[in-house]
Amino acid sequence: MRYEGIVYRPPSEAGSLLIQATIGCPHNRCAFCYLYKDKKFRVRPVEDIKADLQTAREYYGEGVQSVFFPDGNTIVMKTEQLVDICRYARACFPHLQRITVYGSAKFVNKKSLEELITLKEAGLNRLHMGMESGDDVVLNEICKGTSSEEIIAAGLKLKQAGIEVSEYYLAGVGGRKYSRQHAINSAKALNAFVPSFIRLRTFFPQPGTPMYEAYQSGEFELQTPHETLREVRLLLENLECEGSVFLSDHSNNYCNINGILTRDKDRMLAELDELLSYDERLFRPPHLGVL
Repeated sequence: MRYEGIVYRPPSEAGSLLIQATIGCPHNRCAFCYLYKDKKFRVRPVEDIKADLQTAREYYGEGVQSVFFPDGNTIVMKTEQLVDICRYARACFPHLQRITVYGSAKFVNKKSLEELITLKEAGLNRLHMGMESGDDVVLNEICKGTSSEEIIAAGLKLKQAGIEVSEYYLAGVGGRKYSRQHAINSAKALNAFVPSFIRLRTFFPQPGTPMYEAYQSGEFELQTPHETLREVRLLLENLECEGSVFLSDHSNNYCNINGILTRDKDRMLAELDELLSYDERLFRPPHLGVL
């Protein structure tokens, strides 16, 4: 099997077989992100992807239960190509339960509902979508290349196709200036399509990115740990996504709050309140984190 560059995948795909289908990210302009900067985006030849799947079959046997196709925004592949490799993965691994890719709203919306249904039928059953924010001002500030309306449209279309949506919220990316509207409008966007998963990530500035430069110059005011926790609390307080799984499944977060909405909301809010009662010096400095 071949892989170009550093392997990036969600923590929830730690047990998945990783087969690189695309290289880099076709957008690659997010102001907070430094991933894929050393790669020129391209789609790998389908025959090469199939060859890697076959190699994995020979090495691991037929017991593989989940496959993740990196890199960023693999949903951008031509539908017939992605259908082909999904079907081939199913043929290689008869016990396969999940096939997952990354895909932002911008590229999800380029596909018709019929195409997404075809992908679902071919075996694609989950998509990781990093909305980061549901606030249009913040989305513009971070150069996400999409809007809250487009995020909602993509989420609704994926759900209609039967594909699980694993959505990401980036706490603190609006800084002190936009923190409140970032939380409230993100909750509104998520409530509009009710993703299967809402995954919490916490922003910290990465050297070499525009947001790091803004942080260094003082233009961007980084929140303290308590301020970020209060933002997460405000988001959670406004979420009405019945049945969505809320997960803090990354070590860069200040909290480990997990549950099912809205059933566990009161318990999760109470856990956040307890964390807010701790001395702020107990938390990592806001400018330091891990990927």
